[in-house]
Amino acid sequence: MNRFDWQNIRILRDITAVLLVSSLTACNQTTPMVATSNAPSGTNPQTTPTSAFSQFPDIPVPAGAKMNVDRTLVFGSDPWFGQLALNASSNAGLMFDFFRSNLGQHKWQEVTSVRAPTSILTYMQDDRVLAISIQGSTLGGSDITITVSPRGANKAPTQKGDLMPVPVTKAP
Repeated sequence: MNRFDWQNIRILRDITAVLLVSSLTACNQTTPMVATSNAPSGTNPQTTPTSAFSQFPDIPVPAGAKMNVDRTLVFGSDPWFGQLALNASSNAGLMFDFFRSNLGQHKWQEVTSVRAPTSILTYMQDDRVLAISIQGSTLGGSDITITVSPRGANKAPTQKGDLMPVPVTKAP
């Protein structure tokens, strides 16, 4: 090959490398969560309740967590509903302990929790339900999905117009 061919190959290789790096960085769109805390200075931020952004004052957010914008969808503000996706630098076990010890301070009542490869925490507050899924991430840290939804009404079925048939009873 002549000198011109080698130059073209180098340019093509450099362009391919730049495109590859830029496409990989575009795949994970996260934004830092600006955590604020009313805790006294000098305390461990991982164990103090924190809130991020003004629209999520009722959710503790671990210090240094980043919001995954591509997987987050939120409606309303007071109260808000939807799904927050966070990436945290701490492992899944520490994040499980963080949420379990801090959600009560934000007036959430625990319904159930399961510590597993994908841990699930479920809480209630007034007419809302909170479910948190915590999973270890491939590159360390953890991926957290916080889902808040309206609580379903426990309504006893009526006999007229229900989808369920009336139970069969034995005649006397």
